[in-house]
Amino acid sequence: MKTENTPMKSIAQGTFDETYLEDGFFVLTSQNETDVVEIIEREIDSSYIQFHFCTKGSGAFIFNQGNYTLNINEETSLLLYNPQRDLPIHLELQPHSWLVSFVISIKKFHGLFSRDANYITFLTDDNKDKKYYTDGKISPSMAVVLNQLISFNLNSSIKPLYFKGKVYELLSLYFNRSEDADIEQCPFLVDEVNVAKLKKAKDIIIANMAEPPTLQELSDTIGLSLKKLKEGFKQIYGDTVYGFLFDYKMEVARKLLESDDYNVNEVALKVGYSTASHFIAAFKKKFGTTPKKYVIASS
Repeated sequence: MKTENTPMKSIAQGTFDETYLEDGFFVLTSQNETDVVEIIEREIDSSYIQFHFCTKGSGAFIFNQGNYTLNINEETSLLLYNPQRDLPIHLELQPHSWLVSFVISIKKFHGLFSRDANYITFLTDDNKDKKYYTDGKISPSMAVVLNQLISFNLNSSIKPLYFKGKVYELLSLYFNRSEDADIEQCPFLVDEVNVAKLKKAKDIIIANMAEPPTLQELSDTIGLSLKKLKEGFKQIYGDTVYGFLFDYKMEVARKLLESDDYNVNEVALKVGYSTASHFIAAFKKKFGTTPKKYVIASS
């Protein structure tokens, strides 16, 4: 009898970047920029509602020891709630995928809508003790807020405050049922085509981070004026094009250094620095320490 060998997929253990907002309310983010699937786990009990948003790539939530799977794809969301049993997160996040999640206790969540609980389908008296899973599309206005969460680059001391404000904004957009729910905050972003062009610009600079195009070249490539590129990019991603790229490169460099597969010179070249000294100065500006000291501290 002939048997076929199924190739083993490459898997690594990943972690969420967790931001505590207040009791019963926290945000989880994860950016898998590796070439392998990352397994990310987090205990969540039955008193919580989970909101998951995939802004890039895809992933799969595994339940009941692999007997049940919920997929989440780019630009889609998942709401998970089951008051009858715990729903621990076991996420298989695909390579080059980004996920933003927030988890809120049912008590705190119900308090947000207590005057009109019937507005939220699963909070009605008939449904409050039933499990509730639903998926949906991420609107352009929601995508703006999600990218601002992912691209956070302000002082770390205000991160919980900033995240709390953005999550409340995201909740409002998520449950907004008006005809204007998808209208962008900026006039030139009302057109979803422009949002797609700005996303393409982000993908281009990431793919070419070692030798990025000029702003004019980027503008010509995506078919958006230089002014709209600059203003739109900052609105969606919370930073200038090259400011965003700098933070992205430093994050890639940090992960490469942690892998212990590359020395400082090799990492510098991979992220676009021709000399190690320039890379070291940039890394220290971002993380407050040199690459060598960072490796020692994280080993």
